[in-house]
Amino acid sequence: MPEGEGEWQTVRKALTKFKGHCQPRVPYWGYQDEADPVVMEQKIEAAVSHGVNVFIFDWYWYNNAPFLEQALRKGFLCAKNNDRIRFYIMWANHDATTLWDLKRSHEQKVIWQGKVSRTEFERAVNRIINEYFSHPSYYRINGKPVISIYEIGTLIKGLGGMEQTRKALDYFRDKTCAAGYKGLHIQAILWASIPATMSLVPGDKTPAQSNTIKSLGIDSLTSYQWCHYINPCGSYKEWAERAMNQWDKWSLEFPVPYYPHVSIGWDTNPRFKEFMKDMITDSTPKKFGNCLLRAMSFIDSHSISPRLITVNSWNEWTEGSYLEPDMVYGMQYLEAVRTSLERYEEMRK
Repeated sequence: MPEGEGEWQTVRKALTKFKGHCQPRVPYWGYQDEADPVVMEQKIEAAVSHGVNVFIFDWYWYNNAPFLEQALRKGFLCAKNNDRIRFYIMWANHDATTLWDLKRSHEQKVIWQGKVSRTEFERAVNRIINEYFSHPSYYRINGKPVISIYEIGTLIKGLGGMEQTRKALDYFRDKTCAAGYKGLHIQAILWASIPATMSLVPGDKTPAQSNTIKSLGIDSLTSYQWCHYINPCGSYKEWAERAMNQWDKWSLEFPVPYYPHVSIGWDTNPRFKEFMKDMITDSTPKKFGNCLLRAMSFIDSHSISPRLITVNSWNEWTEGSYLEPDMVYGMQYLEAVRTSLERYEEMRK
């Protein structure tokens, strides 16, 4: 970015595009550098004190090298209190496009491809194993380090097919075991099956791509954002209801657990000069908290262990979906997490 601040400069320059449009969004803590361990210590303290106990870091690999690792390596791993919270990696293996350049965001031109060859795959996963799995705060399920993969279809495309991808993932599992762990827990991000271009695997027309999950030996599923399978237009309550109604269906269709996901909102207008009408205009901490309660109920009614719920997001400011405090709601979204946990524990008694 020309001004050296990454997406903060996009947040600063966001324009109000209609009366009542909540832009620009202003962070309560200011425009912080997440690669600063002192900054990360503040975030960890706020997260833990409000009931957030796992950070999932987007992790990138482009042009045969890691990309944007500073928040994790310099910020989180050097934070003095990182023993208070767990973390794991989601390999965000999507194409890197001009989306982050306001002057060219509409072009959606690919700068770096998200797909990788088998050689690149091995380099990437060996880095993950060697640099991150050994950290005492790395999140494990049944003793197995968890790795989430954003676009399974992109992974398959780069590796050359289903069989080659299964072999590559088996390599990842074997290397993890050889490093002294009980195994590897691979989590896939679930996308919509309609339209086909939004499928977990492009062109896979099986119900919810369950055959793909079996073939690759995926261990669990979750979502990254409700907009991946429900169009974000209008009311948060309606958007949330349609999204959460999929959970029971998926619990029956898939051979592995689906960890429920709750999104906070959606508004990508800061990234575009033109008005992007697909957005949520009335999200509030209370509505978000009610969705968390439903996710907790789903976890217990389906006997899912561990009781993992994913949230989008901690800091997606240019997408209008973040837990971090802002100048409109202050700490209320984080307080909604804590309040929902307390309310649900009372309901269970």
